[in-house]
Amino acid sequence: MKDPALTPLGVMVLALLSEGDMHPYEMARVLRARRDDRIVPISHGTLYHTVSRLHGQGLLEEVGVDRDGNRPERTTYTVTPAGTESVRAWVRRELGGSRRQTPFRVALAEAHNLDRAETVDLLTQRLGLLREELQALTGLLDGAEARDIPEQYLLESIRHRLLLQAEIDWLDTLIPRIASPDFAWGMDPDHVPAQRKAHQHG
Repeated sequence: MKDPALTPLGVMVLALLSEGDMHPYEMARVLRARRDDRIVPISHGTLYHTVSRLHGQGLLEEVGVDRDGNRPERTTYTVTPAGTESVRAWVRRELGGSRRQTPFRVALAEAHNLDRAETVDLLTQRLGLLREELQALTGLLDGAEARDIPEQYLLESIRHRLLLQAEIDWLDTLIPRIASPDFAWGMDPDHVPAQRKAHQHG
C-alpha cells in the first residue's frame, strides 16, 4: 500500500487525535493554545479541509456527532491505526535529514511518537549532515574572503553558517539527554499524564 501524502498540518491533526478523540473546533483550539500556529498557519477552512482529506484516506474516522443548543452539529473523530503509523512514517522521514524547515519543525514537535532509540539515531543522522553542510559552507566563505568578495554579498551565507553552528551545538547536548532513561519520552507510563497536561511545542 502506498504511503498517504500528508501535509504538516495533517500530521499535527493525527498526532493530536492520538491524545484523544476531538471535533475540528476543539482541534483548532488546542493547536492554537499550544502555539502550533507558529509553525503551520491554522484556519478553520484549512483545518476542516485537512480533516476531510484525512477521513477520505482512512487515517481518521468519525466516532460521534454532537449538537450543543442552536450550534451546528460537530463531528468527533478518532485516529485509525493507519493514521498512527502514517504519523510515525512521516516523522521518521523528515526528522533525520529534511532541508525543509516547516516539515522538520513539525517532525521535531512530534518526534515523541517514535521510539527513543530511533529518535536518537535520526537526530544523530541529522547532526552528521549538518556538520557536512557547515564544513562545505565554511569552505565557500573562506574562499570568498580569500578573493576579497565584499561581505555585503555574503550576508545570507554568514547568517546560515551561524544558524547551522547553533543547531549543531544544540543537537550535541540534546541527543545524549534524549538517550538517557531519565529524560521523559513517548508513552513512558511514568510521564504521560504530565506530558499531556504540559505538552507545549514552544
